[in-house]
Order: sequence, then C-alpha cells, then structure tokens
Amino acid sequence: MEVQSIKQRFGIIGNSSLLNRAIDVAVQVAPTDLTVLISGESGVGKEVFPKIIHQMSSRKHGHYIAVNCGAIPEGTIDSELFGHEKGSFTGAHEARKGYFEVADGGTIFLDEIAELPLSTQVRLLRVLESGEFMKVGSSKVIKTDVRVVAASNVNVPSAIEKGEFRQDLFYRLNTVPVFVPSLRDRKDDIHLLFRKFAADFAEKYRMPPLRLSDDAVIVLNNYYWPGNIRQLKNVTEQISIIERNKEIDAITLKRYLPGNEVPDLPVLYRKKEDEQISEREILYKVLFEMKKDMSELKKIVAGMIETGEHEPTLEQTKALMVKDYADDAFIGGNDKVHEVQITQPAEEDENHYHPTELIEESLSLQDKENEMIRKALEKHQGKRKNAAKELGISERTLYRKIKEYNIKQ
Repeated sequence: MEVQSIKQRFGIIGNSSLLNRAIDVAVQVAPTDLTVLISGESGVGKEVFPKIIHQMSSRKHGHYIAVNCGAIPEGTIDSELFGHEKGSFTGAHEARKGYFEVADGGTIFLDEIAELPLSTQVRLLRVLESGEFMKVGSSKVIKTDVRVVAASNVNVPSAIEKGEFRQDLFYRLNTVPVFVPSLRDRKDDIHLLFRKFAADFAEKYRMPPLRLSDDAVIVLNNYYWPGNIRQLKNVTEQISIIERNKEIDAITLKRYLPGNEVPDLPVLYRKKEDEQISEREILYKVLFEMKKDMSELKKIVAGMIETGEHEPTLEQTKALMVKDYADDAFIGGNDKVHEVQITQPAEEDENHYHPTELIEESLSLQDKENEMIRKALEKHQGKRKNAAKELGISERTLYRKIKEYNIKQ
C-alpha cells in the first residue's frame, strides 16, 4: 500500500521525507512478528504507528491494547500486565487476567516503556524471549502469542547508562527501530497542520477558520515547538476560541507562543545533561586563560631583558597592558570582551642597541609602560580615545594608568 493512502487512512498530515520514511518502515515490518521500538519526542504522534503496524499485520482481527506504562503505579503494573490470583496481595478479592493474556493473538503497545520498573522489565524480557509469564501470586506458567510494539520519548541508551533500563531488554525491543521526527524537523508541514486544526475547530465551535498573515506564518514555522503536534493543536484551539478577529498577524500569534526565542542553537559546552554553562562562566574561562598567557609572556620578556637581547618591543608592551585590562574585566565583572588590535612593529636593526645603553636603561616594565603611554598621548595630542586605540587597550584602562603614573597632559 502506498504511503499516501496510509496517511489518508490513519489521518496523518504532512509531506516530510522523514515522516514518509517512518511510515514506510512501519508498513514494511507490519507483516512480520518482530518487536518494534518507536522513538521520538513527546507530542510527535508516536501512538499512530502501532495502529498502522497492527492493522497492516495478520493480527488485525485480534485485540489491540495500548498501555501507558508511566500512568500505572509501580505497585500495580505487574498485575495490570500479567494479571494476579485471588488473595495474592491486599485488595485482590478475585483473580484477574492481565493485558498479555487478554491480547493473546493480538498486539500490545507499551507507551513510555522507559518508565517500567526494573523488576517488571525482567518479566517483560521473559515474555519476549519465550512467550511465557506467570501471574502475580501464581507459580503456573502461561503461554501467550502477543506482538509487542514499544515507544519512548526519552533517550533509552542514556537510561541504560544510568542503570534505569536493562540493556538486554533494549536490544530485544529494538529489533526494528522507527523514528518519528519532531515538528521543527518538518517545517514545511507546520502551516499545513495549523490549517487542518483551524478548520476542525472552526467546524466544532461553528465559527470562521483562522487565517495567518505572511509574517505570522514565518513566526509559526520558526518557533521551536517543544510540545510538537500536541502543542500546535492546543495553540490553534486557544486562538480559535479567544480571538474574535480571525485574521491572525505575527504580534497576535506571539502572545500564544511561550518564549518566542528559538533555542535550537549550537551548544558550546555542557557540564551535565540539560545543564548548559552560562556566558559569564565562558568569559571567566577565557580571561583566566588570557591572564595565564600574559604571565608567561611577561616572564619571557623579562628574561630577554636580563640576557641583554633587546628591550621590550611595542607589541610586547601592549600585550602586557592587555593583561592589566584582563584583570580589570575579571574584577569588575565586565561581560564584554573587546578585540585588541596589535600592530606588527617594523623590523629593527640588530645593532641598534648597545650593552652600555642597556645597562643605563631602567629594567622596570612599569617604566616601559609609563613611557609608552606618554608617547601615545604625545603622538595623538592628548586625545585619550586615540591613544587607547593605539595601545590596544580600553579607555577605562588608559584612564587608570594615567592616574596611577600621575601623567600630566
């Protein structure tokens, strides 16, 4: 059967290649008895794919039972899935069949499979491997022939690493994986879905359907949609009920979209899962590295002076002044990092400096810094902004240095 006819039969809307691929895989695996694991974010419509698999299989005349594993309390999940005998626990006034016994010959859809307790995962693994299980409070083995389709919106391999999900069960469930794309990966389908929902609610509430302006369509497509199709449907219903004017512009639409920013930007560094480092921490890290580099450069220049090679160049003196600026930025909590432009000094005559001149000169780096500031101010006729730019430092740092060295202008 073609993908388009499957969409019409099960009410699937969209033309995304990722969506078509997921449908095609579901159709191909349906005639087999292989277990299937459906993955995707919450709200993408994973619940439709087990129905496709069941209806396209030879089990379509058998029972189809959908179980939300996250909605059943841990203490009763074993009883719900596998049944129990009378008196097996408090409140068990009579024997009860579980879903695996009722669905014999059919299909069970286990939604939110990662929410199953580890003890229940062991029982489920036995069913998948041997088709056998025991009721709670019973020692009798019961046979069942059930097709299992599971789904999860969490990263199962990550849950395995945390010890929250059995690895052998994952491999047994993941015989054929089906990935359902998120809404932001189907941007061309977003407006199409919106129009479908708007038409449905217009019919339901007997009102004109919503229409989006061009700028509103851009906002709609660029929004992150963390709740995917479920969120889009809810937003469409809210606007349909609340807004009297059915011509929706971008400003009106944004009022219904929590956090209009688009957070799908590259993450530079993550400390832990879902814990992103702040911009201030990144800045501090850069400043610490800069301070370390400037300290090393200071040692190198001082060593060159001591060995009599030559005095610090303009470039080296600027670099040392940058180090002072970095200290200021860290202490003051400045969040802005300014680009420091350092010009390459002209090539110097290696015979220009003489040992006698080097002995008479001051070896203090502060004196050299003082001298370079004076020369820069003199060159630019006392204009501090230009002098600071020439030195490659901020005006704030230059003001502090002028005051520190008591430089008269």
